[in-house]
Amino acid sequence: MGIFRRIAALFTGAEIIDDDFYEEIEENLVMADVGIATAEKIISSLKEKVKHQKIYKPDECRQLLIDSIKEQMHVPEDAYSFEKGPSVVLMIGVNGVGKTSSVGKLAASLKAQGKKVLICAADTFRAAAIDQLAEWARRAGVDLISQSEGSDPAAVVYDALNAAKARKTDVLLVDTAGRLQNKKNLMDELNKIDRVISREYPEAQRETLVVLDGTTGQNALVQAREFNEVAPVTGIIITKLEGTAKGGIAIAVQSELSVPVKYIGLGEKIDSLKKFDPEDYVNSLFNAV
Repeated sequence: MGIFRRIAALFTGAEIIDDDFYEEIEENLVMADVGIATAEKIISSLKEKVKHQKIYKPDECRQLLIDSIKEQMHVPEDAYSFEKGPSVVLMIGVNGVGKTSSVGKLAASLKAQGKKVLICAADTFRAAAIDQLAEWARRAGVDLISQSEGSDPAAVVYDALNAAKARKTDVLLVDTAGRLQNKKNLMDELNKIDRVISREYPEAQRETLVVLDGTTGQNALVQAREFNEVAPVTGIIITKLEGTAKGGIAIAVQSELSVPVKYIGLGEKIDSLKKFDPEDYVNSLFNAV
C-alpha cells in the first residue's frame, strides 16, 4: 500500500505542522482513493486532535492521523447476524468485479462455519453466468438452484426460496444481475425479487451486499452510490485489494455511504474472502503492525 507509507513518511520529513503539511497529507489521501469528502473529514479531525492535545511536532501526530482514519470506519456488532440464519442474501455488482466468485467464496466460508448454504443463480441473462456459478458452487461444496439461461430471475428465486425452506437452509445466497447501465430494468427486476422474498419467506433475515473492485478506485464509489439507489445496500464486499497500491477505497465507501465494508477479497482461492477488520486494515495500510 505504497501511498499510505508515503503519507507516513511525511511525519518524519516535515519540520513543522502548518497548512502545507496538512495540504500534503490531504493530497496524498485523495491519491490513495480515499476521496475528497472523506479526506477533508480526516484532516478536520486531525487538526482538532492536534490543537486539543497541543502537539507541535509532525512526528508526534502520525498516530492521530491513523486514529482519525479509523473514526471514519465502523462495523456494527450485528453486521454478521444474517450468518446465523435463516437469511436471504442478495449479491449485486457490475460484471467483472468478482461478484460470482464472491458468492462462491462466501458460501465456502459459511459452510466452514457449519452453516447449511444454498446458492441461487438469478443472473439469468449474462452468457455463461449460470455455468460459472455452478463451478463455484461445486468448489464450495454447496447446492445450486438454477433454471435455463434467459429465465425469469424472480421465478428462479421462488424455486430457491422453497428449496431453502424445505432443506432448512441457514443462508440462501442469490446471485443477481449487474446491469447498472440500465438502472430502470435492474430496479424493476430487484423489486420483483424483493416482493417474492417478502411473500414467500417473510421470516428470513435480509441482506444486500454490493461487490466492488478495489482496483477501480473512485469508480467503485460511484457504483456503490448507484446500487444503493437501486436497492438499499446493507454491506459491502471489496475484491482484488491485494492488487492495488492505494487501498483507500474501503475508507471512502464506508465513510461516504455510511454502509459498512463487511468482507474483503485478497486473492482467487476459495478461502480468500475475509471478514473486514477496520483496525487491522488501517494499521496494515501504514505498515504499522
